[in-house]
Amino acid sequence: MEYVKLGNSGLDVSQICLGTMGIGIAERWVHPWVQNEENSRPIIRKALELGINFFDTANVYSDGTSEEILGRVLKEYANRDEIVIATKVYFPMGNSLNSNIPNSKGLSRKAIMREIDNSLKRLGTDYVDLYQIHRWDYNTPIEETMEALHDLVKSGKVRYIGASAMYAWQFLKANLVAEKNGWTKFVSMQNHMNLIYREEEREMLPLCLDQGIGVIPYSPLASGRLTRDNSEKTHRSETDQTQKSKYDSMMIADQAIIDRVSELAQKHNVSRSQIALAWLLQKQPVTAPIVGATKVSHLEDAVGALSIMLASDEVKYLEEPYVPHPVVGTL
Repeated sequence: MEYVKLGNSGLDVSQICLGTMGIGIAERWVHPWVQNEENSRPIIRKALELGINFFDTANVYSDGTSEEILGRVLKEYANRDEIVIATKVYFPMGNSLNSNIPNSKGLSRKAIMREIDNSLKRLGTDYVDLYQIHRWDYNTPIEETMEALHDLVKSGKVRYIGASAMYAWQFLKANLVAEKNGWTKFVSMQNHMNLIYREEEREMLPLCLDQGIGVIPYSPLASGRLTRDNSEKTHRSETDQTQKSKYDSMMIADQAIIDRVSELAQKHNVSRSQIALAWLLQKQPVTAPIVGATKVSHLEDAVGALSIMLASDEVKYLEEPYVPHPVVGTL
């Protein structure tokens, strides 16, 4: 395993991050394919054995149970000083992501201060290494959000802050507000990016490269669509409505890319997921793709991708069929 700095920060992270949206209690989440603690423990342990020190979760995943399970297993098998725990805040807690209860979601000072304490309790730790805003809050002044996050850093509850899924102008505005006021700035962007969704290359990636921001893409395998033929069905592919909403409308256009991933996988004698991850790892300024594993083999495949170097003509071959996609994930 190789370790790199997260953007311009001093934080060392593994080049593969284990994403834990698929860990928790399925009955308390919108995804029935989520793995319970018994099934998740071997995955987290294997991540540690493979040298992965970077773990991403969110308060909303399985209504907090993702944080609880991750915290318990890491406390049992890892040295807290050697691992990096990232979590997120924005969405309302509970089975619904669309609660209209006042103060139940968003990035107000009230919500941020409440949710960091709840996340720390569930994770069983007194600090989070990376605290990320899960979306842009159109109903709260960004000044209020950035000052609250700065106060968390100064209190010792948070070491670094990051953001996820927003427009480039919003991300830049947030960091400029922080810089103007002497507050803590975002060191990372967790955005939606993979071979069949590359809209982030237009503005967000050049911005992050220019500003020294670490990029930790989610859905690097397009919820599994880059790892198999469309005719192959899994429990997730048949039940995950989120991935259907993200990718179904462009399924025909994406097929050429999926076919080329398969072709190069056969050429290199590796898995399709390793080709898709190798492509992403060669994109600047990507730091560490967030890989959501529901099997130990998923992690072994991901780590194997680190040793694959695609030639420039192979990168071009994979990218060539891409057509513009509707923007997904920022709104």
